[in-house]
Amino acid sequence: MTLTPFLLVIILVAFLATRVIVFGYLRPGYSHRRDTLSELGEAGAPRGKLVSYTVFLPVGLGLLLCAWMLRPGAPPAMYLALCVAIGYVGAAFFPCDPGSPMQGSARQTVHNLAGGVQYIGGAVALWQLSATGGLLFQGLAALAGFGALILSLPEFRLVRGAVQRVAELALFGGLALASWQA
Repeated sequence: MTLTPFLLVIILVAFLATRVIVFGYLRPGYSHRRDTLSELGEAGAPRGKLVSYTVFLPVGLGLLLCAWMLRPGAPPAMYLALCVAIGYVGAAFFPCDPGSPMQGSARQTVHNLAGGVQYIGGAVALWQLSATGGLLFQGLAALAGFGALILSLPEFRLVRGAVQRVAELALFGGLALASWQA
């Protein structure tokens, strides 16, 4: 069997989802509704480095491979994979400060920039995909872009985790669909 970009995305989603559930369960007080994925790997967290290097980094590298596989014939899908990869590799090498604040250390700033590339760049790539893929990609772009906005507003602190998971579903779902069509 040949590894296709679509199959790679499905494997990465299954890998990421199972690890997030397990590490979320292992972290006392962690809430999938309230807390971001990055907080599983935050600086000083129990198992933080383990999450960074065994979850975020492999997902980011897998997405870079996916982008490379998509490059010859599907530039918007390649850009989407690349944007999401930057978010995950950034999270691996620049773990967030505790609580993943919007402002913090220099490391947090780089972490937030990588996340911005992931969500805003990903939304733009999804919008580009809508030129040929239609309204579904427009909706996914809106979810990812709206998610980026909500994640940046402190008023939504209690639901950041849920909002982020919806945005992640939009990004990965769009990437799976685009790689299926490539």
